[in-house]
Amino acid sequence: MSTVLKRILYAEDEKDIQNIIRISLEEIGGFDIKICSSGEELLASYEEFSPDLILLDVMMPGLSGVETYTALKELPQFDDTPVVFVTAKVQANEILAYKELGAIEVINKPFNPMELPERLRQIWQAR
Repeated sequence: MSTVLKRILYAEDEKDIQNIIRISLEEIGGFDIKICSSGEELLASYEEFSPDLILLDVMMPGLSGVETYTALKELPQFDDTPVVFVTAKVQANEILAYKELGAIEVINKPFNPMELPERLRQIWQAR
């Protein structure tokens, strides 16, 4: 596993949030990022992109973030890449459930795009 966070794979179905994420993480954060519009697309992109970190929107049409994460863990090439859920639903019991599932952190929507790259670096260092 990489010691420096560089490559981030993100599943997000909302185009506006995709654009904000691209600016935040590529232009401000300097990360290599691949944004997928669905859980299915993320699963298809995982091996080729080989991310250091995965961000999953919880609520997406088709596979939800949780369903995507469950399917990801079943891929033979999955190497326990750290996963962070991104959600507007931030009840304490839900956050606990995501962490029990195996997520290293949960980020609330809306988030501050100027602070997101540093927040991800802090999560990465603390894992």
